[in-house]
Parts: sequence; structure tokens; C-alpha cells
Amino acid sequence: MGAVRGKDGDLTPEQDAEALRIYERLGGLFDEERMRLARLLASKGNAELFGQTEYEVRDRVHRLGAKALETAADERQKKGRVRGC
Repeated sequence: MGAVRGKDGDLTPEQDAEALRIYERLGGLFDEERMRLARLLASKGNAELFGQTEYEVRDRVHRLGAKALETAADERQKKGRVRGC
């Protein structure tokens, strides 16, 4: 796969492998939430897209971000790296 260029710079082969593991672990979760978000948005009328719906979407996205951080920490813990370091 090689180094992947992103906004955070080049990844080493080890980092690239870790990124792929995290990506694969999050895939199903993100797909499920993507459908839930689509269903939520489809259920709202034009006048309901903003306001309370914005907060619902934000909260769901924050939960996904928290799960991503937890998954990354778990991957590193598997490698013997201590959480929080």
C-alpha cells in the first residue's frame, strides 16, 4: 500500500497498516450510522432540517468520533503501547 499522503503528512508502513486496521474495524459501524443519519434526515421536512435535527446529527457524529478514538487506542494497546501515552 505504501505511504499515504494526507493532511497529517506521510504515513510510515506501520502507520499505514494501523490505519487500515482501524478503517476496517470502523467500517460496519460507520455504514450503520450513515444509514441511520440518512433515515433521520429523510424523515424531516424542510423546516425541520435545522435546529433540533442539527443537534441530533452532531451528537451522532460525536459518538462516531469517540468510537474511532477508542478503536485507535485499542489497536495501540494490542501493540503494547500504553493508552494515554
